[in-house]
Amino acid sequence: MKTQVAIIGGGPSGLLLSQLLHRAGVDSVVLERRSRDYVLGRIRAGVLEQGLTDLLRHAGVGARMDREGEIHDGFSIAVGGRELRVDLAGLTGGKTVTVYGQTEVTRDLYAAREAMDGAVITQAEDITLHDLTADRPRVTFVKDGAPHTLEAAFVAGCDGFHGVSRKSIPADILREYEKVYPFGWLGILSETPPVAEELIYARHDEGFALCSLRSRVLSRYYVQCPLDDRIEDWPDDRFWAVLKSRLPGDVAARLVTGPAIEKSIAPLRSYVAEPMRYGRLFLAGDAAHIVPPTGAKGLNLAASDIHYLSRALIACCRDGSEQALMDYSARALARVWKAERFSWWMTTLLHRFPEDGAFNHRIQQAEFDYLLGSRAAQTALAENYVGLPYA
Repeated sequence: MKTQVAIIGGGPSGLLLSQLLHRAGVDSVVLERRSRDYVLGRIRAGVLEQGLTDLLRHAGVGARMDREGEIHDGFSIAVGGRELRVDLAGLTGGKTVTVYGQTEVTRDLYAAREAMDGAVITQAEDITLHDLTADRPRVTFVKDGAPHTLEAAFVAGCDGFHGVSRKSIPADILREYEKVYPFGWLGILSETPPVAEELIYARHDEGFALCSLRSRVLSRYYVQCPLDDRIEDWPDDRFWAVLKSRLPGDVAARLVTGPAIEKSIAPLRSYVAEPMRYGRLFLAGDAAHIVPPTGAKGLNLAASDIHYLSRALIACCRDGSEQALMDYSARALARVWKAERFSWWMTTLLHRFPEDGAFNHRIQQAEFDYLLGSRAAQTALAENYVGLPYA
């Protein structure tokens, strides 16, 4: 098998890259080790920056998002009985975010790839990358028990944190930066009306909480929990009681509870791998970086990688210019580190850290006090939340 771009990973990053390349006349093959049902069964974030929504429209997959997505022009932060509404639109000249589940983005991309007869091979096992510094790298894999080889001009590693792409970069070249947080998020999905029309981030002495939503009848809620907790430790009744205790009284009073239809515990980490290019391999999304979910940057940061990478590959494959590919890693990482900083800041502001003493607790209070009284601070928060421009 031969193609111009071999894309490792059939999540939203890989599918979006394939879609953008196809529309520009560049061939690609997507290899995904899981089944399509498994990929679509993963529950992920659903707050989309304006840059991502514009990119999805450019890729021809924004119609259902525009019909069903919820446009949000603000969100709230509640700390110690005080609440701040961050006016995203007012502080950023009209920019907003869209609440539309990552699962739905992936579903739309799969449908678009099918409609264009895009090559997406699922349940591809034992994926291995070869000759990444040669002119024609190879990818070997096993499908239905039979071995296959895919030859390409370039390889895009969109296969997530645990994928093979980053691991294919020699250890003496790869530099890794990581911060592991001493807590996790317990999240549930419930078929209940959301407690508010906009997201509410809450910090309480007992820990963080977040009220989010997927639609008018589907809510997503989170509470901070110890890393060693198990799902079995959190029956629905306990979750709702803890969530209510961490929310402002008026919000807790109108909370509608119901059975959890999905429940999971996610650890929090910040992680960056440099460089994002090795030979003809280019990393994108979680293969190169992880952010804590506090700032809603995971999928959005992957989208900016795909923006840069798709343009660079198109310029090379269609016009013969390799300069954008040469610049890809540095350009993507400049935005990655800004998003890492913002996600770290949001996490530090809103969570209870077990090792923190009285001094750090008072610093958190002072930080929120400053945010409450400073339009400049609120503007910086809003600019980062709606998404920094694709420079």
